[in-house]
Amino acid sequence: MSMEHLIEQFRHKVARTPMHFVRSIHDSIQWNARLIGIRGARGVGKTTLLLQHIKQTFAQDLNKVLYVSLDNLWFSDHSLLELADSFAKKGGTHLFLDEVHRYPGWSQILKNLYDDYPELFITFTGSSLLHLLDAKADLSRRAVVYTMQGLSFREYLALAANMAFPAFSLEKILSEHEAVSAEIVSQFKPFQFFPAYLQTGYYPYFAEEPDTYPLRLEETINMTLELELPLLRRLDIAYVPKLKQLLSIIAESAPFIPNISKLSEKIGLNRQTMLTYLGYLSEAKLIRPLYRDAHGVSALQKPNKLFLENTNLMYLFRKQSVDIGNACETFLANQLACGHELSFADTGDFIVDGNITIEVGGKNKTRKQIKDIPDSYVAADNIEYGFGRKIPLWLFGFLY
Repeated sequence: MSMEHLIEQFRHKVARTPMHFVRSIHDSIQWNARLIGIRGARGVGKTTLLLQHIKQTFAQDLNKVLYVSLDNLWFSDHSLLELADSFAKKGGTHLFLDEVHRYPGWSQILKNLYDDYPELFITFTGSSLLHLLDAKADLSRRAVVYTMQGLSFREYLALAANMAFPAFSLEKILSEHEAVSAEIVSQFKPFQFFPAYLQTGYYPYFAEEPDTYPLRLEETINMTLELELPLLRRLDIAYVPKLKQLLSIIAESAPFIPNISKLSEKIGLNRQTMLTYLGYLSEAKLIRPLYRDAHGVSALQKPNKLFLENTNLMYLFRKQSVDIGNACETFLANQLACGHELSFADTGDFIVDGNITIEVGGKNKTRKQIKDIPDSYVAADNIEYGFGRKIPLWLFGFLY
């Protein structure tokens, strides 16, 4: 297979790439950096983002750019260095490398390309979050790395219902939520879509084949637990069923405040190994631990609360028996974590950026519990409009 075949494949992909919906992270990336990394779970839309950027930026000069996935069969007979060298010699300037973790020794090679080909701008993606974490040492001071989350509720609406709304800053949501929610609700009913988003709306592939969504999500989890963790963290494969059991327990609880000793006993691990495994699940973006102090968390520190990374995982593990209170907290933690720092609150549910307290509840939830805390708010489910410091929970889905 020749390099011309790679170019032909790339041109076909770009031609078929839709442009009606582009993830908001696109505008946050400094595309002029020489080495850019985009990490994110399988299915969040990294490949589409690269192709959309190429189509938008290089439509008039595709000879300067090349996209290739490193799991392409071309690499069974050729090297990444050979590709980059040939591309640069032909006047290419922008190389987009997808699924880099599939290529042995990729991080060292990217470091060498960065140093030896100053005319090349390289953007790479990886679905193996652990691989990309491990590569940080090789790429330190060279790569600007971004983490791509799944869809926000706002982005879901754009993809599922073709409804375009702007994103709002947390400050604007807290201070102007009455006007913002009134404007949005005048155009559609949030609860016509919000339950579906919580269940199957976080990963963009819901739009392709809705019926296979749970299977694809389960496949992603299995690949992380059964392949990546044993390979990259030397996880004992015998404990994989126990870790799935742990994820199910976290999905069920409302919310899950871990008793490490009891958990260790139930799963059959000592305390230190249990904390280590929780750290692995956090690295792999399957769980979100919450600590009283978000700074300087040690690997063996006990988390104060545990959530699954997103609500779709909850519905996968618990089917229809999901505790709605836990789902609401998981949703809020997920949406806030994109761009904000979360820590455990002794009073309330979350402390955001060190000084904002948010309590999550149903439509009848009052501020009684947090009324003496200066910068505090209630995020309430099942309300279309808020009042004062009581804000509709769904509106936090417009943060990105």
